[in-house]
Amino acid sequence: MTEDANPRQGRTHYFILIAVVVAAGLSQGLLLPVLAIFLERMGISSSMNGLNAAALYVGSFAMTLVAERLLGWIGFKKLIVSGLVLVMLSLVAFPLIPSVAIWFVLRVLVGIGDSALHYAAQLWVLMMSTSQNRGRSISLYGMSYGLGFSIGPLGIPLLHYGEAVPFAVLAVLFLVILLVVWFKLPNLKPEKSESGSTQPSGRYLTSYRLAWFALLPAFLYGYMEAGINSNFPVYGLRSGFTLGEISALLPFVGIGGLLLQLPLGIWSDKLGRKRVLSIAGIVGGSCFLLVPAAGTNFWAVLVLLTIAGGMVGSFFSLGLAYAADILPRLLLSAANVVASFHFNAGSIAGPNVGGAIMETGWNGGFFILLGGLYILFVSTGLWFKVKTESQGR
Repeated sequence: MTEDANPRQGRTHYFILIAVVVAAGLSQGLLLPVLAIFLERMGISSSMNGLNAAALYVGSFAMTLVAERLLGWIGFKKLIVSGLVLVMLSLVAFPLIPSVAIWFVLRVLVGIGDSALHYAAQLWVLMMSTSQNRGRSISLYGMSYGLGFSIGPLGIPLLHYGEAVPFAVLAVLFLVILLVVWFKLPNLKPEKSESGSTQPSGRYLTSYRLAWFALLPAFLYGYMEAGINSNFPVYGLRSGFTLGEISALLPFVGIGGLLLQLPLGIWSDKLGRKRVLSIAGIVGGSCFLLVPAAGTNFWAVLVLLTIAGGMVGSFFSLGLAYAADILPRLLLSAANVVASFHFNAGSIAGPNVGGAIMETGWNGGFFILLGGLYILFVSTGLWFKVKTESQGR
């Protein structure tokens, strides 16, 4: 893959890719709570609600298995376009076919499409970046996805204008971005040595053995992100919050992450990744544990969710950065694959486990388990020691 030498053109391509990932974040951030509300109104149990929500991440998980090969076949632009088209058509179908079974299939398709465009856009950003600006570029990319995911729930009030309106707005947005991508981005393919090479599967086991503590945050981030957006609307309705209050509270988990992402990254450079991950896990987990005690106090829950989201909202990127500190360069690509699997596994588990707990009648158990997982993660760090032989780079 070769990018244009023209800096202005390169910046244009970069910001188009940023727009793509914002759209991906928006689609997930709005679909999860809106469909959770629909299913709750239809009398669907919270456990089935969580299972339906997890379909999004089943699709994302499936795409992870084939994305690298597809990218080598069709290239960056076509993979992004395919993802945009798949999500856009699924969005149109949701209000037209109000069936729980069909919605499950559509969510799988949305997960496949979002994962395809996200994978291609992220790798493209990595390849067009230099060693001098890669950290800044990837940080902005991650913050853009978080921004889209955080803004998504603000579309819940659109339901007052009709159940199809949120889906129509998202579909139009995807159409606009699709046209920009089609006409403005070049049709590039990764070099064969980067996309088509195969390595022994032992790379994944080795990276896990050497950096398991650094790879676990990806699971926790996926569990938290999907669990909060899928289960909190149900938790809120059963606790006594209004739809407007739920819509206002949900974005603050992501807003907290956006506010503290850069500071936590800087502090991890100075204090060490493990120390910052541990502090963030303790503070964030404790805040989640306190949410049920806050009851329906809007401002107390808002503050707790903001602090918790701020502390753990950078877990995925901080974990990968810690893995990069620990592992030799030859294992970094394997570690990224492991982290992606962890994220998808956590995203699938979050809505299902949280829904199953609330199904027992223990509404606050969703937050108790969520907070407890972060405390448990920090505790496991006491047994993690960096092996000196892995430091060769």
